[in-house]
Amino acid sequence: MHKDELLDLHEQMVQIKDQFLEFDTVDDDAFQAYEELDVDPSHVHKSKSEHKHAVFLLGNALAAAMSEDEFSNAGRLSKRMQELADDASSKL
Repeated sequence: MHKDELLDLHEQMVQIKDQFLEFDTVDDDAFQAYEELDVDPSHVHKSKSEHKHAVFLLGNALAAAMSEDEFSNAGRLSKRMQELADDASSKL
C-alpha cells in the first residue's frame, strides 16, 4: 500500500472512530492508545510506518468497541489488530 492510500484509510478510520464516540455505549477511553500515539492523518510528514502503526491501533480499538467478547468475530479481529500494531511498533 502506498503512503497516500494509507493516509486515506487512516482518515476514513478516524471518521468511523468519531461516529463511534457519538454512541452512548462506547467508552471514552476506548481510543486512548490511539490518541496517545499522536499520529493524525493530516500529519503527512510522519513516516509510513508511524501511520501504519496508528491504523492498526485504531483498528484494534474499533474492533474492540464492536466486540461482544474475545471469541466473537470482532473480538478475534481486535486481537489480530493488536498483534499487527505490536509488530508495526517494533519496526518504528
